[in-house]
Amino acid sequence: MGDPVRTPRASRARFDASVDLDLGSFLLRRRAAVAVDPAELLPEPDPWSLRGLTALDADLASRGYLPTAELRTALARLAPLRLAETGTALLARIDHLLGTGRRHTPLFRRFPDAVPDTARMQHSRQMRAFLRNQPNQPCTRCARTGAEAGIGILAPCAHLLCLDCLDELTTVGRAAHCPACWEPLAERPLLVGGSRTTPKAAPPPHKGQADPPTTDQLRPLRLLMQHHIDAAMAELNSLLSRRTPLGPQDRDDLATLLAHAPADLPRRLPAEIPVRETKAHALAELMRRDGELALPFLAERIDTATDVLRLLWAFSGAEPDLQRSTARRLRLRKLPRPVRRGLLEILAGLPTSALAEDLRRHREPWLRVGELLHPFEHAGRFPSVAAAFALLRGTDLDGPSAAPELATPPAPLRITTGPDGRRRLSHTGFASRVEGLLATGDVSIALNELSSRPGELTRRLHHLLRVHAIMSPGEPLPPELLAVLARALPRVAPGPLLGAYGRLRGPRTAGERRLHFLRGPAASVHAREDHGTVVPAELSAPVVALIEQELLRRATPEPADRPELAVLDEALTGMAVPFAERAAARVLVPVPRGSRLPLPTGDRLRLFLHWLQPQRRRVDLDLSVALYDADWKFRGLCDYTQLMFGQRAAVHSGDYISAPPPDGATEFVDLDLERLSATRIRYAVMLVFSYNDVPFDQLPEAYTGFADLDATPPGSRLLHPRAVRQRMDLTGHAKVSVPMIVDLTDRHFTWTDLNIGATGHFHSVNAYRTAIAELCRDVLNHFSPDQRATLWDIACARAAHTTGEVLVRGLDGTVRHWRRRPTEDLPTFAARLRHRQDPDATTTELPTLQRTFLALLHADLPTTTPLTGSLYRLYPGPLDAAPDTLHRLTAPDLVALLAPTR
Repeated sequence: MGDPVRTPRASRARFDASVDLDLGSFLLRRRAAVAVDPAELLPEPDPWSLRGLTALDADLASRGYLPTAELRTALARLAPLRLAETGTALLARIDHLLGTGRRHTPLFRRFPDAVPDTARMQHSRQMRAFLRNQPNQPCTRCARTGAEAGIGILAPCAHLLCLDCLDELTTVGRAAHCPACWEPLAERPLLVGGSRTTPKAAPPPHKGQADPPTTDQLRPLRLLMQHHIDAAMAELNSLLSRRTPLGPQDRDDLATLLAHAPADLPRRLPAEIPVRETKAHALAELMRRDGELALPFLAERIDTATDVLRLLWAFSGAEPDLQRSTARRLRLRKLPRPVRRGLLEILAGLPTSALAEDLRRHREPWLRVGELLHPFEHAGRFPSVAAAFALLRGTDLDGPSAAPELATPPAPLRITTGPDGRRRLSHTGFASRVEGLLATGDVSIALNELSSRPGELTRRLHHLLRVHAIMSPGEPLPPELLAVLARALPRVAPGPLLGAYGRLRGPRTAGERRLHFLRGPAASVHAREDHGTVVPAELSAPVVALIEQELLRRATPEPADRPELAVLDEALTGMAVPFAERAAARVLVPVPRGSRLPLPTGDRLRLFLHWLQPQRRRVDLDLSVALYDADWKFRGLCDYTQLMFGQRAAVHSGDYISAPPPDGATEFVDLDLERLSATRIRYAVMLVFSYNDVPFDQLPEAYTGFADLDATPPGSRLLHPRAVRQRMDLTGHAKVSVPMIVDLTDRHFTWTDLNIGATGHFHSVNAYRTAIAELCRDVLNHFSPDQRATLWDIACARAAHTTGEVLVRGLDGTVRHWRRRPTEDLPTFAARLRHRQDPDATTTELPTLQRTFLALLHADLPTTTPLTGSLYRLYPGPLDAAPDTLHRLTAPDLVALLAPTR
């Protein structure tokens, strides 16, 4: 039936429109590593490459990156032209990830063929500024940080080195040259900025030029000394094995990795691919490559009819999320006759009841697939499949199109006569039976039905408890419910388990407003009041206790992986567990929706919006800020109608009404947090409107974000790469986006990544200010830590299993110690840690790290020894330079630690 339409998910990700998402970009973003092929390395460093590396050092430092000594050594052994290609591509990838690629002009146009003398001066100036403003920088040789390491810069090349590395090089007689660039050092190789001094300092800056201020830490770039494919396949296996749905950025990575996979892809696939949509992508790639030869492998991996449906969606180039909007627009790709017969044979091997139920669950997509598979042509060979499609279509069994094989349908399908006297097939599905039982208040029989599907039981826990509270007011939970639940919870996936945990553990009130997230390619939400019966705490408490017990059991590491020490950041208490990742935006920093995080340390923020309109169509996007007081009363705005609020507390850069290619248009809003607070403003809501009602998914490129204005070097461009703190793609069929809510009183921001419905044209703050206030108030209540499961809950469950102590770095910088006492059982210790009660000690320093479990906001802990264990961090830092013995985790990986173990 032709090629698929270009749906938002099927088209190439706009996040990587200007720079192709190749494996180099993938490894840069996921591993903070640069892959170098050993086959391209020269025996010795090339002199021209060494000169070019100085320029590359300066360009990377201006973006907040630091190449480690190993990476720099490998780059120096590339031929000059190859280094030029590698360096230019690396800088372009970084600029694009930060959102500064469109506005960035390389400092050295002919890099690395002709490097002016100012390159070293610029690099020295930047490194001295980094060291003076933030002395906790990483050593380029060992990646250690901390004041005790004595990090400083070498004269005259200005590369970072610690005192221990300098002493070690002196001992072996290699202190005459810099270990990173082999530049001859001063007569006495002493550090500038460390605890020692040298008579010969680094070259001073030009007269009249000041060192650019910064409080950031440089982010190390590691060397990946292997072929791209080897590292990519390891990441592919990690994505396929993940037990939580992939977000859009991970799905883009998965598509890239599958396209680059070698010919033996079936052998490389893991034994189990837990997430159905992820499995559909992998199987679709096999079917594209091998056609009917892939059918035996598909038959081994497919165990539901919906797997076949998702496979055909992915094979046709669409996301296998089975959205109705996609189903209406998608043109299914034609299948060869042998492949059609093979898929019908797979469907015929499934239980008839499950087959019929799966088809009815996704009726519209299956009707379209029926036109592709022609099931009635093979009714004699696959009667159960023909019967399931006859049930789906409501086929008249007495009509001329009915197959004779349908006269005796397979059980449990049966023939019924309708009011019109026509005979048709009928079937009572699982969901209908459960809904009927709960509607009549029969909790015990509904519980028996749900016990066979633990995930569905967990999703309906609140409904079950509410029905019990109505039918048996004042009575405790029946023991059989707790017994069934105890047997079912070990088989439940982490998502439903954490969702039920957050829903039941918080206090509830009659008439409370509940948020409902709509399925779709973009995160849309609406709220309504819930006037149903409130579940009493005495009913929810035993269920919550069972879930906490199960979460703690699942968090138990293997004996060989049990950490000796755990280090946690208290800021994780504000980070929500990832959910609805399918509709999350592509972002620079993967913040889960609903997370509450500290603002940058400066007093000024710069919000930005960039977009590019398609050919022959004008698109007018507007960056706006709505301002509210503590009671969510509207107090003002800053947008194209009012370019300034207060005494320059908020300033708009001006309104663009079009964004023609190739450069597009960019708007800014600068916020002075101190001046806004002085005007009794508490909440500043960042908004993006499509003024002339063009959906975001119709734009070639559109993104927004914010930067720390105090981290922008003076005299630099408006959007400096080192100042960018977040960048988010605008996606989906939406016209009003609410990226974040800034709380000026608490100096926090809540990452919302939400869209609201829009009607009419000429969208602006004044038309939506009441709806925005209601939405933001509901969002803050919905995502409060006592109403939702957080990453802190997961980290505490994991940390409680340490063989030593647990350290918690507080928001004020103090470090508190928790130790499991001799008479304390594991659940009690975990609860004490989770509630941050009764610490055993308080200090301002961290001990020497060893086999650790780290869950941090910033990867900025000082290190003196090589680390082993696992690390979750939100923002990059020196710990990223640690060797591969420190396993990196993402937020979905943390959730996946709670996967069922039996």
